[in-house]
Amino acid sequence: MKKSKIMVALGLVASMVFMTGCASSGGSTDKKEAKYPNKQISMIIQAAPGGLSDTVARTVASELQKTLGVPVVSTNKTGAAGAVAMSFLQGSNPDGYTIGYVPVELAMVKALGYANDVEPDGFTLLGRSNISPATVTVRADSPWKTIEEFIDYAKQNPSKIKVGNSGTGSIWHIAAATVESATNTKFNHVPFDGAAPAIAALMGSHIDAVTVSVSEVKSGVESGQLRVLSVVDENKSPFFPEVPTMKEKGYDIVVAAWGGFAAPKNLPKEVQDALIPAIEKAIQSESLKKIANERAFTVAYQNGEEFYKFAKSQFDFYMKQIPAMGIKK
Repeated sequence: MKKSKIMVALGLVASMVFMTGCASSGGSTDKKEAKYPNKQISMIIQAAPGGLSDTVARTVASELQKTLGVPVVSTNKTGAAGAVAMSFLQGSNPDGYTIGYVPVELAMVKALGYANDVEPDGFTLLGRSNISPATVTVRADSPWKTIEEFIDYAKQNPSKIKVGNSGTGSIWHIAAATVESATNTKFNHVPFDGAAPAIAALMGSHIDAVTVSVSEVKSGVESGQLRVLSVVDENKSPFFPEVPTMKEKGYDIVVAAWGGFAAPKNLPKEVQDALIPAIEKAIQSESLKKIANERAFTVAYQNGEEFYKFAKSQFDFYMKQIPAMGIKK
């Protein structure tokens, strides 16, 4: 009888050990195979708070939270035309928990000498979000009423027209240099610490023109202080439909600020499968479209593959264009 009871007890213990082992093993497997995402995601932003890049990135981060069900926390890392933030992103763990906003400077910083390893091939590109072409903009009381008058004067008066940009080597410096090269003119390039100070200098009559984006001059045009002579694009701007493009005037040049989202290279496919559709949904959201209308930029979604081809073509262009123009940081 005692022997029978002992055998039963040992059987119960063995069963408990077996069940505990299975539960433990099952818990370990569940943890290992937990679906992405299951914790906070960091959004790295290359620009200071309040600007266009920051606004787009934070809006998308907010929408991602709704779709993915985890916090998406934005962090600004400024410096070196975005190279500081992009280098940080590039060196992060490719697990989908660190993503970032990448601007047009992704295609430029290597040619400018800010970062030797930052280029489209160094990232997993998730999707393009926005684009805003350059303009040639003057004061409303300027003697130049058309882009033809502006170009004619520049040809007759080399280096006399002072054109403000957002900093040496910036996209808007490139825009001015591109217009200069295409029209066979010579400007006096005046760098500022951003587009806003350049526009303020134009309004204060300290310079003669700026080559910044549609979104950055829209409020000045609406207030009657500025006049856009041309948009440096192949398509008319929906915000200034009456303004001719440079291509319409015979100059086949396009310069635009653009942005999108990226992760470190070698992002696992299962993470991409969850993240890329969520990015697309966030970019196509009514929230971002509303801000785009208010801030005068275009929501221009491209999926990861399309965005990579676009960014690579831009990179190839600027790797030739920037040295040819003699532009250095």
